[in-house]
Amino acid sequence: MSDADAPKPANPAELRARAAVLDASDPLAAYTAHFVPGDDLVAYLDGNSLGRPVASVPAALDDFVRTQWAGRLIRGWDELWLTRPAELGDRIGAACLGAASGQTIVADSTSVLIFKLLRAAIAAQQTVEALGTGTARDELVILRDEFPTDRFIIERLADDHGLTVRWVDAPLDAGITPELAAAAVGPRTIAALFSGVAYRSAWWADMPEVTRVVQAAGALVIWDCSHAVGSVPLDFDAWGVDYAVGCSYKYLNGGPGAPAWAYVAARHHDTLRNPIPGWLGAAAPFSMTEGYTPAPGIGSLVSGTPPILTMVALGEMVSLIEAAGIAAIREKSIALTSYAIELVDALIPTATVSTPRDAARRGSHLTIDHPNSAVAVQRLWAQGVIPDFRHPSGVRIGLSPLSTSFTEVERGIRALSEALS
Repeated sequence: MSDADAPKPANPAELRARAAVLDASDPLAAYTAHFVPGDDLVAYLDGNSLGRPVASVPAALDDFVRTQWAGRLIRGWDELWLTRPAELGDRIGAACLGAASGQTIVADSTSVLIFKLLRAAIAAQQTVEALGTGTARDELVILRDEFPTDRFIIERLADDHGLTVRWVDAPLDAGITPELAAAAVGPRTIAALFSGVAYRSAWWADMPEVTRVVQAAGALVIWDCSHAVGSVPLDFDAWGVDYAVGCSYKYLNGGPGAPAWAYVAARHHDTLRNPIPGWLGAAAPFSMTEGYTPAPGIGSLVSGTPPILTMVALGEMVSLIEAAGIAAIREKSIALTSYAIELVDALIPTATVSTPRDAARRGSHLTIDHPNSAVAVQRLWAQGVIPDFRHPSGVRIGLSPLSTSFTEVERGIRALSEALS
């Protein structure tokens, strides 16, 4: 559905009045009470960078400290914690990723996991070449405007292994498409790293078709789903995705520094080679034997000690997503972002919406470009209105469906219009 097909209110006053109507008819409205409110917040429009804490987190953390950490101490590893990364990964996989159990694990940061998966993809392709069953491959593919970490890691790995980076250019308000992917990949491609939802434009890629195009060239595809997980429905198993990774402090509300998750399709487990072998990714971590034998399956992707304490907050948000359902969350995301675009059109006609107006291609945030963006965001933060700024002229408005009301969106964009003027 395109937002152009939706009826538009005649003026800003009607848009403001509509917020109350939309909140009253929102089937997920009650979920906003499940989050800790900020003391000085007027409108929080940055849930795509750091999600609000779930209201149950303080009690859950207190219980963990008292009953598990203090209560069980070192015994907690054998009794509770060693299996937690895979258990929480399975929950994320089922609730958000369309992934059967045993393919998703929580570990490390997004940056570390991107490095691991890219390096594993290079190793897998080199193994194929060594067996004489494939052509020599020496290229990695990525968008020129991809998130900086993704670009930095791919450049470093290319430099370390004598590979070439093939850069893909996409419009400012879009992202990777099957056509752009087809023009970039070929018999020399090892792997392509793309965002499921682009960090700046919120372009939601046609992930199954892009995956098919990359794989048809004999390459692997790695999806960075940091801005997708928890906001759009994903179906990795059905789409035939190879690898995926994503953070958990945006729409998964795990808190600052929360561990990321990684997905590796079961068909790749036998060839998965962790470039950072650690004792807790070993088959028998407490045997302390010489030589490294990886754990079976996705467990081999673990390196060091899992961040058990920070998984507590993440687990609380996953429970809310399980209760609400990702389909309903997606419906509210479309409604929130469509309403936000209406407000921008009505209140800030001098701004450019650099996000797809077609809801089918849009994630749960939007970017508007305006010459006064940098100064406006500084003013808004001082007023308790929190969007974020993206170079060179973008104000990014992130609308986390479970924690954001339509009234809050109206307050925030009205304040933005005043700050920009």
